[in-house]
Amino acid sequence: MKIIYNNKEYNFDEDVEIREGFKDEIANFPGEVLACRYHNKVCSLKHKLNKDGEIEFFDINDKDGRTIYIRGILYIMSKAFLETYPQALLTVNYQLTNAMYCEIDNMEVTEEMIANVKRRMQEIIDQDIDIRKISMTKEEAEEFYKKEATLRGRLQVDIDKEKVSLYYCEDFYNYFYGTMPISTGFAKKFDLAKYRNGFLVKYPDKTTGEIVKPNTFSKKYMAAMDEYEEIYRLLKINTVYRLNKQLKEGKEKDLILFSEALHEKKIAEIAQKIRDRRNVKMILIAGPSSSGKTTLAKKLGMALRVHGIKPVTISVDNYFVEREDNPKDEHGNYDFECIEALDLELLNEQLVDLLAGKEVKLPTFNFSTGHKQYLGNTLKLNPDEVLIVEGIHCLNDKLTSHIPKENKFKVYISDLTVLNIDYFNRISTTDTRLIRRIARDYQFRGYTALRTLQMWYSVNRGEQKYIYPYQEEADAMFNSSIVYELAVLKDICIPLLEEIPDTEKEYSEARRLIAMLKCFGDLNKDLIPNNSLLREFIGGSIFDD
Repeated sequence: MKIIYNNKEYNFDEDVEIREGFKDEIANFPGEVLACRYHNKVCSLKHKLNKDGEIEFFDINDKDGRTIYIRGILYIMSKAFLETYPQALLTVNYQLTNAMYCEIDNMEVTEEMIANVKRRMQEIIDQDIDIRKISMTKEEAEEFYKKEATLRGRLQVDIDKEKVSLYYCEDFYNYFYGTMPISTGFAKKFDLAKYRNGFLVKYPDKTTGEIVKPNTFSKKYMAAMDEYEEIYRLLKINTVYRLNKQLKEGKEKDLILFSEALHEKKIAEIAQKIRDRRNVKMILIAGPSSSGKTTLAKKLGMALRVHGIKPVTISVDNYFVEREDNPKDEHGNYDFECIEALDLELLNEQLVDLLAGKEVKLPTFNFSTGHKQYLGNTLKLNPDEVLIVEGIHCLNDKLTSHIPKENKFKVYISDLTVLNIDYFNRISTTDTRLIRRIARDYQFRGYTALRTLQMWYSVNRGEQKYIYPYQEEADAMFNSSIVYELAVLKDICIPLLEEIPDTEKEYSEARRLIAMLKCFGDLNKDLIPNNSLLREFIGGSIFDD
């Protein structure tokens, strides 16, 4: 076999584990090697070299490496909890900045408990205990779970998998969906801290590499997460296992109607808040990609009409600066996402005039020529009308700096997923939005899944820089998550992701998403109402122009 690493060719005569074949290279790597990409697939260091290809090692500074680090820390935490408090019913709830928030359903979380578990975690890490993957046939797994009174990894038996796997560390077993570190000694930095009714599992900050001590999180973000999590917990559909069970029992219509009712209730509440403020003349909607901003704007507009308030939409996309004036990024490419790419002077001048009852001549930006055009479109705001503005910078006051704060109402929208695969494996809100984006890009823009994955890093970077820092500025938060949505989107996205060959660097990400989507049962998309927010991504929306 010929393996290429750092442009150098290595030859192996027989199958050998990666950690043995590249022992010196791993030892000399500048960071703590957690795993590797072999044939563009994320592999454990225990994986055997079995065909020609390229290999790339990575540590926590890599996107995949960071995910593996977090996965490994949670595995060690679950082992430490079982050994220290075996009766604790532990749930990994959701991610906060550089931390995972967890709760215990049947015990009070105390400082003493956290100190004991943290001490045991450190002992497990110091011992550098081997983590090994054990695979069973489906029949063997069924027998195993008959004997073991546990749900750890149980979902694997119910989905279409030929092999069921568990990660063992000494006698402790659990399953985490994805590659794991090969031993416990990888976790050089972590912390455990009591927080609210639960606790935080902390890991190193992306930028500094250190554990951030203060627990400074968006209160509005957490309130939105808590609200939905409690609702779905009471409905007993807080995990994919429980969702699939309800789908098998024919309760999909109830799930759909409940989710739609929940969205309508929240939109009505936002509309009521806007009405109660009375002096609101501008509604600004912002959120990360594929949150459902377009549908929310239209649904909120309908809810406002019930209160006698007529919405008028204005597009920020028509206010770009002339192409030659557009800022460039560090690579010399036009940066269309920075706020300086917008003609803020013209936008604010026209907004002030509109709020004063004046008629303005609206620009239309020609993206082909890179210049604004005036095609005769005008707008005048009547006393019973409000502007609805949607865009990534809408929570940033710099966008509408000339407009008094009391005339503005800001709405933050995101798909804040509260559904977990099981009690230890959460579903990332970013992953859910990515699946939405793959479906929408394919159906309405003609993009392949590969192209969407290739663009996703740049999209995320813009969100981190221009949206998330301002989310606490919102007057209202709308959680656009739909508990069953991945059961619908999987039928669109799995075939698209399976088209990505292992010659592409996005292959590993595609396989990871496929594995996640295959955990979901079936739900016929024809059951989704035509006014559902989900229709923005699967088609057939009544709001389509």
